Amino acid sequence: MSDVKNIVKQGYAKIAKTNSCGCKCKNVATQIGYSQTDITQLSDANLGLGCGNPTAIGEIKEGDVVLDLGCGAGFDVFLAQRKVGSKGKVIGVDMTEEMITKAKQNASKLDVKNVEFVLGDIEDLPINDETIDVIISNCVINLAPDKDKVFQEAHRVLKHGGALYLSDIVLLGDLTPEQKQNPELLTGCVAGALPKENYLEKIRNAGFAVEIKKENKDISKQQYSGINLESLSVKAIK
Repeated sequence: MSDVKNIVKQGYAKIAKTNSCGCKCKNVATQIGYSQTDITQLSDANLGLGCGNPTAIGEIKEGDVVLDLGCGAGFDVFLAQRKVGSKGKVIGVDMTEEMITKAKQNASKLDVKNVEFVLGDIEDLPINDETIDVIISNCVINLAPDKDKVFQEAHRVLKHGGALYLSDIVLLGDLTPEQKQNPELLTGCVAGALPKENYLEKIRNAGFAVEIKKENKDISKQQYSGINLESLSVKAIK
């Protein structure tokens, strides 16, 4: 498991340092449902790493405390911040130091005060019990070796009645042994992905009531060379 995390950290540290996705960021963000206005206004925070738009399906209210699992450079955090207003707060957690540094720099540039970026592992969240109203996560949980622990931690930190809104890659068919061992597919959210029903079962086992909000099979051809997978967007209520 530590090997997997090291590969992921190294891959995302490189992206944070080089901003390497370039024009691909805008194309990816458009394909998965972000508006052109958001993409333009938050261009430094958009690294093209998502597979959905959890802030769009998330029922985030003014004054809410929101947690983003795997916040990257802060794109979804800044979108959620607009919804919570000055009375709310958005916390982004990421295990890659370089991403946290970049997110803090973006917050400074945007002069956003009610956001916080914390270095931490989503399998062991540095967040107190029942302190979060809404959790969002965008194509990150599939990167975690212990997904059961991630969902258990999400359930722990949410207030009663709180909700987790996530977008993630799930498999609709088997990967080859070579694909499962491919470092690029690991950091690209494929090699660590689970079959759809297995993934949903893990969410339910953590104590959530699950509602599927959207399924995007087109993403397979758009971003993943036709591998048999989809992007799944889910609402999970504690």
